[in-house]
Amino acid sequence: MNIHSVIAGQPHESEKAEAILAAALELFVERGFHGTSVPSVAERAGVAAGTIYHYFASKEALVNVLYKRWKSVIGAQVLASFPAGAPLREQFRNVWERMAEFAVAHPKELAFLEFHHHASYLDAESVATERQVFDFGVGIVQQAQAAQGLKDVPAALLLELCNGAFLGVFRAGLAHRVPLTKETFMLAERCAWEAVRA
Repeated sequence: MNIHSVIAGQPHESEKAEAILAAALELFVERGFHGTSVPSVAERAGVAAGTIYHYFASKEALVNVLYKRWKSVIGAQVLASFPAGAPLREQFRNVWERMAEFAVAHPKELAFLEFHHHASYLDAESVATERQVFDFGVGIVQQAQAAQGLKDVPAALLLELCNGAFLGVFRAGLAHRVPLTKETFMLAERCAWEAVRA
């Protein structure tokens, strides 16, 4: 994926483009896609409304740049350190820990991804990026099931169970019902493991 190609004619490092992206991310989390207007993004970014269209073709293009950027970042963080040859228990812990580190370091970005991941305004490339991450997870679950390490239920169901547990902890952290810390996530990881292991 080339984020540069989605930003019309401008380098990714452009300060104005980055200010627009940062403002849009905050507003999409606070107000949602439909509650966020281009003028409100411009005001938050400190640029003229017309400036946004110099960098992004539309509000849809803006949300898709953000979605692909952060979905790719989280995917790379998990994949880069995945211990393919390690025991299943270590693999499970590793993936959960990398996700926890992302959640603690980038809570707004994770909230944005979760708020928008089934949205009708995501383009084909965003949907494909989401699907790649999901398919990777399903593949890992299926390998573990083949080795009789995880419960024998549909792989997608186990993956969604773990994802739901993780996001439940994340949402509780955002709402200050539990501490939004790596330690909290790793306590939850032990419970999630007990729920899915064979």
